[in-house]
Amino acid sequence: MKVIYDPETDTLSLILSDERVVESDELREGLIVDYGDNGRIVSIELLDASEHVSEPRGVTYELKEMKAAT
Repeated sequence: MKVIYDPETDTLSLILSDERVVESDELREGLIVDYGDNGRIVSIELLDASEHVSEPRGVTYELKEMKAAT
């Protein structure tokens, strides 16, 4: 997975897979989802990112711990 912020275009992209994009849908204005051959989400793109994200140049990564089975 890759997160890319382009300050020139003010675009934030979340790349989930290197799979080729075959279809894109704009779910809402400025929110684009790209799909691969099998219909799975390949990437998500947010236009005008600085209007929606408080710090588009910073990323916090958090991994939730798995609970032990009882």
